[in-house]
Amino acid sequence: MTVSLAGKTAVITGGSKGIGLATARLFARAGARVLIAARRTDALADAVADVERTEHVTIETVSADLTVLADLDRLVATAMSVLGRIDVLVNNVGTGMYKPFLEVTEDDLRHGMEINFFSQFRMCQRVVPHMIEAGGGSIVNVSGATATRVLPPPFLSSCTGPAKAAEVRLTKVLAKEFGERNIRVNCVVPGRVDTPERVAMWERELAATGADPAALRAEWGRDIATPGHRWGTATEVAELIAFAASDAASYVNGAVLVIDGGEDWS
Repeated sequence: MTVSLAGKTAVITGGSKGIGLATARLFARAGARVLIAARRTDALADAVADVERTEHVTIETVSADLTVLADLDRLVATAMSVLGRIDVLVNNVGTGMYKPFLEVTEDDLRHGMEINFFSQFRMCQRVVPHMIEAGGGSIVNVSGATATRVLPPPFLSSCTGPAKAAEVRLTKVLAKEFGERNIRVNCVVPGRVDTPERVAMWERELAATGADPAALRAEWGRDIATPGHRWGTATEVAELIAFAASDAASYVNGAVLVIDGGEDWS
């Protein structure tokens, strides 16, 4: 099935790398006008160049830290000014933290909640009124497998896992509250995805515990029920996000869409 987003406008947070960039690329290919947000201006410039090179279209950008309220307001105001409306919101910004529970600091806890759950809550609160005024829209919240499952030791994700679980609950609440206003809200939950930035961070944290990143990664890969036990790609996750955002998913609302290669976490 080829998903069309022709005539749609879309805002994608965390859009300069990984899943966000793959989503921006795919949305542009599907015909959407795209605005991406990320903190670093150099990363945004690289993302624009990537989409121009691969899709031969230009996307808009906003440099914003989504833990800062003023940046959130500026992002939405700029999107409305540049795009005219927001048909699709992809809440992709977020991170994972895999520290033992007793080592999580107040700063870790605060940042984990703000960059994951709070950013999605606050973006939705700012964008939904515009969608209501326009007659509808689609929101895709990107969570993670630690929302519903516990990673094997040593990374139990006691800090960001609960934040990602809150993203799932927020999705269901908003779908129920705004479904009759023609606003669909769904949650995409990726398993292990092979993006260079996330894998590098994950391996740094693994190395700090004295574990062998390559050996543990291979061990975890054995639980993935795909040929070669491979990890997923950012593009595969982006394809599911595009489906959830599009009119092809018009009867999909409040869904938790897991994409993990059939991984067995039991």
